[in-house]
Formats: sequence, structure tokens, C-alpha cells
Amino acid sequence: MKLLLWLTVAIVVLVLVFLGLSAYGAKKWSEVSEKLTQSLEAGRLDPSRQALLKTALRWRKELRRSAGTRAKVFPNGAQRWSNHRVLINTEHIWQHQYVDYFSSEQWKPFTSVQHVVTRRPGFIWDARIEMFPSIEVRVIDSYVTGNGLLHAAVLGLFTVANVSGGGEIAKAEFMRYFAEAVWYPTALLPSQDVKWQAVDSTSANATIVDGPLSIHFVI
Repeated sequence: MKLLLWLTVAIVVLVLVFLGLSAYGAKKWSEVSEKLTQSLEAGRLDPSRQALLKTALRWRKELRRSAGTRAKVFPNGAQRWSNHRVLINTEHIWQHQYVDYFSSEQWKPFTSVQHVVTRRPGFIWDARIEMFPSIEVRVIDSYVTGNGLLHAAVLGLFTVANVSGGGEIAKAEFMRYFAEAVWYPTALLPSQDVKWQAVDSTSANATIVDGPLSIHFVI
């Protein structure tokens, strides 16, 4: 009888400890995400109303060009990016999907929110992945003011991956920003400092620069 009682007490204590760690980890992770968001917002290039209006006017002029003139700005296959009527300055993207990280056909549910700003280019992807029942791995993938970050931690406390800074990680995260521009396509307009050059009759080369980083894509 005593053994059963002690076993019950031990289970209750373990459950309480686990719940406490989960709550503490979620709080600490939220603080890290909020700090990154503040840095992302602080890194914007002149977010004033006047600056945004000036950029919007440049964008409107691009849209009003004739087909022949527009072809010089958006060569060949790139002209489709000029058809969007809303200039995107910031965007939030919510996801609820399944992912197979280890190619083992064991799909894990995850939810995420992504905060993107287009000037200066940057994003924060904050995700929760349920690796096992009630055990989540929290992941932040970001590009903020020229620095990349990939941080993953079980319950938001026990780090399993943490790479940050400039160099290759910054370039990889900047590439993700560019590759996902289909969600915020006006970030590819020439008024957003993207350089376009024709490749052939159906594609064009786009170049975006942020500080020392320069990314090239064929679209």
C-alpha cells in the first residue's frame, strides 16, 4: 500500500515538474521572440509615413508604365511581379501543417507565426513542433538586421541547435526571405531595390542586396 502511495506521489511530482518546465520554457521563449521582433521593427529603414508614401508613389509609377516601358523594368518572365496592387510593407503568416523532419514517414504537427518586414528585409519564423505527445520542440528561424538565427530547443529550454550571426547562416536565412517573397511579392519591385536582368524569353535574374550580402535568383 505504501509503495503504491509513494509511486502515486512520484508521478504527481513528475507531472507538476513537467508542467512547470513547460510553462517556464514557453515564457522564456516568448521573451526571446519578442526581443527579436523589437530588433526587427527597430531595423526598418525610415518607417515614417512620409517615407512610405514616397515609396508607394514610386511603385505607382512603375505600375502605370506602358507595356513596352514596363518590359524594361521587369524583363520577360519577371513582369508578373508588377501586377500586384497593394504595396506590402509588413506581413504576418500563420501556418498549421505537418512536417517530416527525418524522412521517416512520421509526420509531426506544427504551428507557426512568421513576421516579415520588407524594408529593411527581415523575418522571424516562430514555430512549435510536437515531436512526442505533450513534448514540443520550439524553433526560431530568423533574419534580423543582417544576422541569421536558427535556434531549436525542447520545451523551449533544452537547446538542440543554435547557430547565429553573420556569414553562412545569415546568407542562408536571407535566401529564405527571398525565396518566400511569393507571399509578399511587392518586395521584388525595383522600388524595393531589387535589380532585374533578362536571362531569356521566359526568365529573369533578380538580385537583392542587404549590407554585405547579395543574393541572386533566376525567376
